[in-house]
Amino acid sequence: MEKVTNRESIPHVPPATFHLSPITTFLRALPKAEIHIHLEGAIQPATVLELAAAHGMLDSLPARDEEGLRRWFVFRDFDHFVEIYVTIQALLRTGEDFATIAYRNGEDMAAQGIRYRELTITTFTHTHLQGKELSIEEIFEGLEDGRQRARRDFGVEMRWVVDIPRNVSLKLGKAYDPFPADTTLAHAIYGMDYGVIGFGLGGNEVGAPPEPFAHAFAKAKAAGLHSLPHAGETVGPASVWGALNGLGAERIGHGVRALEDPALLLHLKERQIPLEINPYSNVCLGVYPSAEQHPFPHLDRMGVFVTVNSDDPPLFNTSLVAEYQLLADTFGYDRVNLARIARNAFAASYAEPVLKESLLAEFDGWVNDAQL
Repeated sequence: MEKVTNRESIPHVPPATFHLSPITTFLRALPKAEIHIHLEGAIQPATVLELAAAHGMLDSLPARDEEGLRRWFVFRDFDHFVEIYVTIQALLRTGEDFATIAYRNGEDMAAQGIRYRELTITTFTHTHLQGKELSIEEIFEGLEDGRQRARRDFGVEMRWVVDIPRNVSLKLGKAYDPFPADTTLAHAIYGMDYGVIGFGLGGNEVGAPPEPFAHAFAKAKAAGLHSLPHAGETVGPASVWGALNGLGAERIGHGVRALEDPALLLHLKERQIPLEINPYSNVCLGVYPSAEQHPFPHLDRMGVFVTVNSDDPPLFNTSLVAEYQLLADTFGYDRVNLARIARNAFAASYAEPVLKESLLAEFDGWVNDAQL
């Protein structure tokens, strides 16, 4: 996530649950994929309480009930967002904790009709920061246990994107050996046997452009990982160009600021490079002052390959269903176009070919039966 400065007020974001209107019922039933969501930022209050109780850390929380935590989660500003994120990360202390959050993620997927997710995890913060002694082996063994049980119980599929915390990496780069980006790369390559499909770049874009990480992305792609960096959220088109030219980006996390550069828009359109767009996140973080002013429909009309995602859903009081509801309620997307956007996410995913073909066939069959 990206830091927004000089933001005095944050627009209200509608709640993640809606009355069961016909369009909401349709959206919940519509088979969906999600390709931009952070595992640590998707942990719901009930699981936060479960983890805190298990580690005797309830006193680290501002409330001991779900409703109190939900009130704490209501977005105020970026510093508040970081406070919540750091508090949650500190609760992940064992491999079993990662199994728990992966399994709970599968439960959430089933509740929303999400068949497939690519979730980003920032492994470096768990192995080297916050005074924890977790090994990468423990993390991935836990994640594998959780996703296998979720597949068995809910019939959902998860894959992982391991990302570099760009600001931390640059800050520690001169004093830390190996360079944190290289450590993260080693984590990602190790995790390929556990469902890692991509290599990412997260954190605040300001003062941390993509180009310094080119060497790590070149090695990641050579190892068979996909290049999936964040770019073009709080920094403009230069960040997206840097991700494309310096990192060989195959998709762009966010990328909405590409709207400011006609040449970049043409490049994205001609090459059909997918954008992983997160409308409520962009509004909460002040990239756009309101949902009505979000450029999603403009990018779509211009022929850019767009997908919709939820980023850190409980922290922005959203869900994937809520993000699709925004397209319907604010931008007037009908069922045909909602289904078109939903199919984009399956098409832009990096599920292995047999799984991807199966998911697309299932989706197309559902849409055909729905007679949109």
